[in-house]
Amino acid sequence: MFNSEVRKLLLQVISSWQVWAVTVVLVIYVFLVNYVARLYRRRYRAPMIPKFKKIKPEKNQENAEKAGASDSDDMELEEEAK
Repeated sequence: MFNSEVRKLLLQVISSWQVWAVTVVLVIYVFLVNYVARLYRRRYRAPMIPKFKKIKPEKNQENAEKAGASDSDDMELEEEAK
């Protein structure tokens, strides 16, 4: 398919320091652009979406019953006898 001269030329081009330098610079540029885009998206998208606190259900039903209002007006306080 390729003759030997084209293969040697292609090998020289790929192994040259200029090609390696440009490749490294392009990879660093892509990483930098992705990093800045991620920061920009995180910084400016967060205020648009309100965050709601999740209400955790109580583990015991007893705690829920104690926390609820009782039927009587008595505050269930016991007076100490003197």
